[in-house]
Amino acid sequence: MPKNAALILAAGKGTRMHSDRPKVLQTLLGEPMLACVIEALRPVFSEDIWVVAGHRAEMVQAAFPDARFVLQEQQLGTGHALIQALPALTEAGCTHLLVVNGDAPLLSESLVRSFLAEAVGADLAFATIELDNPGAYGRVVRQQGKVKAIVEAKDYDASLYGPASNEVNAGMYYCSLAAVETLLPHLSNSNKSGEYYITDLIGLAVAEKYEVLGIQCGRDDSLMGVNSPVELSRMEETLRARIVDGLLASGVIVHAPGSVRVGPLAQIEPGAELTGPCEIYGHTSISSGASVASHCVVRDCVISNNAEIRSFSHIEKARVGAAALVGPYARLRPGAVLEEQSHVGNFVELKKTHLGKGAKANHLTYLGDAEIGEGTNIGAGTITCNYDGKHKFQTRIGRYAFIGSNTALVAPVTVGDDALVGAGSVITRDVPNGELAIARERQKNMPRKNS
Repeated sequence: MPKNAALILAAGKGTRMHSDRPKVLQTLLGEPMLACVIEALRPVFSEDIWVVAGHRAEMVQAAFPDARFVLQEQQLGTGHALIQALPALTEAGCTHLLVVNGDAPLLSESLVRSFLAEAVGADLAFATIELDNPGAYGRVVRQQGKVKAIVEAKDYDASLYGPASNEVNAGMYYCSLAAVETLLPHLSNSNKSGEYYITDLIGLAVAEKYEVLGIQCGRDDSLMGVNSPVELSRMEETLRARIVDGLLASGVIVHAPGSVRVGPLAQIEPGAELTGPCEIYGHTSISSGASVASHCVVRDCVISNNAEIRSFSHIEKARVGAAALVGPYARLRPGAVLEEQSHVGNFVELKKTHLGKGAKANHLTYLGDAEIGEGTNIGAGTITCNYDGKHKFQTRIGRYAFIGSNTALVAPVTVGDDALVGAGSVITRDVPNGELAIARERQKNMPRKNS
């Protein structure tokens, strides 16, 4: 029974990026480009995806702890990467392999499926694209339409191969592992780079009479690689426009679409509304009827139907319930949970805090490590004092309580249901259900001294 697998080549240093970070960890719309490639392959290959890591491999592995890795300790070329991966693939029972580059963040599931459908029956197939300026891309050599070889740009000799065409290798291959096992021992590094090229397998396969296909993908830029900060910026803008166009086509309302940035992992339902400039990254989900206003940054959040994120709010790893209001100028840090119809207003910060249904904190407040019950009102200037310099402590406030303005709640402390805390209090002891607590110095009025 044939078993397909995918191999991502991600061992390169990316010298032209001028960064200590491995190239595949450079980000587009908040995601490492390697994540974009993995997400394109996952629907097709499920868990049968391997990544070849080399330069700063520990960083790449740390960024993708659930991925399967093959280590290429010496980066001796793409062919050498395949040699390193072969034992793991064979042991896993793989019979056919898709190979892609880790620096192709525009790769899509649909392109992968289309390529695989055309490659069926070939011993070795590869994708090609047409470029007006082929640059450093490997040139495809054909005779009477049939593929003869791929020659890297730096090794191309017109006297041997004829005038170079604009058809170039796009860096996606599909091969029978049985054929590859036969061909790999014949790879040579006799070239200007002194590396083992995976592209040399094409010429070897043709010479051995294997079935070789060069599948033409026209001018599709989905397989283009990223080699410099300029290319990264251009690729990010292309990806951004594609995502936003897709949202518009699906029924998402987008105002000022040219300034809306949505990451490739975000899920936004038809009927949601976005106003640019805004940024939505990570595994964020936004339900129908919800809105995100201008100058907001949203990362790894769940925003339920009809919730409203007002301008200049920054929310991360938070959950916003149905018809809840956030902002303007609010900050929700990781662990913040707002139940339905709750309000978090301007200059309010929440961290690891659960705000119950209909509860409100409308102004100038910090709530950290807190549980706040349904219908409770938090007055302006309220602070939960949750940190003693070594440890964090929790504040609990019951249902329908009222916390007066400029109150400090020194955790650990509990304020009961229907309790009332007077403005300006410093609460250091629990407040029972239904009671009034006032903890402030009594006011004194004295004659004013003349200067």
